[in-house]
Amino acid sequence: MKDNFEMSMIGEMKFFLGLQVHQSLRGIFICQSQYTMDLLKKHGMEKCDTISTPMATAKLDADLQGIQVDQTKYLSMIGRLMYLTASRPDIAFATFVCARYQAHPTEKHLKEVKRFFRYLRQTINMGLWYSKDYGFEIIAYSDADLAGCNDDCKSTSGGIQFMGDKLVSWSSKKQDCTTMSTAEAEYVSLSACCAQVIWMRTQLLDYEFLYNKIPMYFDSQSAIAISCNLVQHSRTKHINIHYHFIKEHVEKCTIELYFVRTEYQLADLFTKALPKERFEYLVHMIGMRCMTPTELERLAKLSS
Repeated sequence: MKDNFEMSMIGEMKFFLGLQVHQSLRGIFICQSQYTMDLLKKHGMEKCDTISTPMATAKLDADLQGIQVDQTKYLSMIGRLMYLTASRPDIAFATFVCARYQAHPTEKHLKEVKRFFRYLRQTINMGLWYSKDYGFEIIAYSDADLAGCNDDCKSTSGGIQFMGDKLVSWSSKKQDCTTMSTAEAEYVSLSACCAQVIWMRTQLLDYEFLYNKIPMYFDSQSAIAISCNLVQHSRTKHINIHYHFIKEHVEKCTIELYFVRTEYQLADLFTKALPKERFEYLVHMIGMRCMTPTELERLAKLSS
C-alpha cells in the first residue's frame, strides 16, 4: 500500500474513533470502556447503582400525558448511547426504542434511559470478542416482534450477521408497514435480513470470496413457507412488493432458510426487552465478553 498511497506506519492500532482495540494471538477484543466511563461521568452516573439488564420487560410508549423533560439533555444522552452501540449490540434495542421519543421526552422516558446508565455502570468492560482461527462463512439470524410498538402497533425487526462465529452486523428497527399477522411480520424481517446478507456477499466479492447457499435461521415456519413459495397468494399480495425479492434469492440458492427453535433464536435480543437469564444467555452467544484491563494485559502476555 505504501507504493500506491502516501502513508506512514505508527504501530498496531489500539484506538480508533472511540473504539479501543486489543489484539493478541488468541483474538481481538473491541470495546468502548473509556467512552462509557466518560459518558457516565458527564451525566453524573459514575457512582450509580447497577442493574443486570438495560431495559424493563414492560413496553415503552409515547406517554403523551407525562411531564416533559429537557429535550436537549435527552437528545445528548440518546446520541451518545447510539454511538456506543458500535461495540455494544446488547444495548441496541433499548437505545433505538428510546430514540423514538426524542421529539417529546417525558420523565418516564428519561427514567428508562437512566436505567441504561445503571446497566453500563455494571458492564463498563463489555465488548466484542473475535477469536482467532474460526470459519469465515456468512451466517444470519432474523426475528420479529409482532405489534411491538404500543403507539402504532407496528412490528419490530431484528437481524444479525456473523462471519464464522464473529458478529459483524446487527440491526433493530421498527417496520415501515403495519403487518396483520406474526407470519407477515417475520417475513418482512426476513427480507430485511436477506438484503443485508446480499450486500455483505457483494462486498466480499471484491476480496474474491464467493458465497452461495448462505444459511439464514428463523423461528417461523410460516414465513419460511412464504419465502420458498414463488406463487403470490391472496394472503400475501397486500405485502409491499419490495419485500418479495427474497423469493428470487431462495430460488437462485443464494440463501437457504432454516428453522430454529425460539430458544436458540439469537436475533431475539434485537426485537424485545428480555428477562435477565434470557438476556445474559443471548449476550454471551453473540460473542460479547466482559474483559477487565488486567485480563487483557494477561492475555497479551500469554500471546507474547
